[in-house]
Amino acid sequence: MSSLDTQTRGRTSRGRLRALDAYLCHAERELLSRRDGPWARAVFVDVGFGEHPWTTLESAEAFRALQPELTVIGVELDEERARAAQAHADARTHFREGGFELPLGEDEPARLVRAMNLLRQGPPERVPEVHRTLARYLRPSGLLVEGSADPEGAILSAHLLRRGPDAEAPPLREALLFHTDFRHGFAPLLFRDWLPRDLRRRVRPGEPIHAFFSEWDAAWREARAAGHSAPRDAFREAAPRLAARTGGVETDAWLLEQGFLVWKAEGGVSS
Repeated sequence: MSSLDTQTRGRTSRGRLRALDAYLCHAERELLSRRDGPWARAVFVDVGFGEHPWTTLESAEAFRALQPELTVIGVELDEERARAAQAHADARTHFREGGFELPLGEDEPARLVRAMNLLRQGPPERVPEVHRTLARYLRPSGLLVEGSADPEGAILSAHLLRRGPDAEAPPLREALLFHTDFRHGFAPLLFRDWLPRDLRRRVRPGEPIHAFFSEWDAAWREARAAGHSAPRDAFREAAPRLAARTGGVETDAWLLEQGFLVWKAEGGVSS
């Protein structure tokens, strides 16, 4: 078990990751709904569900709208929390004690592993190791989501990492996902304190993530100068301006309307 597992996580409020659930149902519909061959047994794993398993149960409900037979496994390092969560278990919903070495059986390959708000206090240089450890449990083309959300779920950012054919290779850093529900207004640098652990201190000149935020800030200011002053409007109007400046920015209308921005940087965002 990694030394990053040694701290017990705190409370996770209801609804904190509902926006992430909505994004995954929109963008990863095929991954969540596949049932062919080994995918029929492929599970969703929520790592570190906290004092109460609200986010695990909310995700189970959202994802089962796409795949009613989906098995969901909540994993928590704290023995008492894992035991207490058994009150919410059923034939397709399981809660187990464990850390980054996931307590999965050989007949339980993962299609999706989520590890949110777990690495915020750990050393950033250990993050790639944790990514590799978690990605080993995924089926090829499975997805690892790792990042941070504020306690209310109003601001969120996460790595989207895709497992390739080689289980021992590092997962592909496919994209960075950003989300806001605008309750705190909007400016690009609102995300800085909620970046994934390995990026949070890299918003400085010379770093790709700094260049990205500089361009996003400039695009946001242009949108506001053009009269789009409301937070949601400024967010939506800044995205195509950012895409014109920075490769890999998605401008899907549904994403922007819902407060999501996805950046698929060529080669992934370096840590």
